[in-house]
Amino acid sequence: MAIQTPKQRLANEKFNKNIEKHRKFGKAKPAKIDASSKPTISKYWMYALLFLLVGGGVLELFSNFI
Repeated sequence: MAIQTPKQRLANEKFNKNIEKHRKFGKAKPAKIDASSKPTISKYWMYALLFLLVGGGVLELFSNFI
């Protein structure tokens, strides 16, 4: 192992203290999302189907009143 100067030793101790502090109070790990709770189709397709259903309903209402 290489010999450290006192200045290097102090710098290494300071660095290690900083690392330990961040390990102890680090960011919380995000929870994994369960794949079974995720919808099977994308939001885009859900909005497209909703648009078609609502649009068809509105057209039916217009045809009944006119």
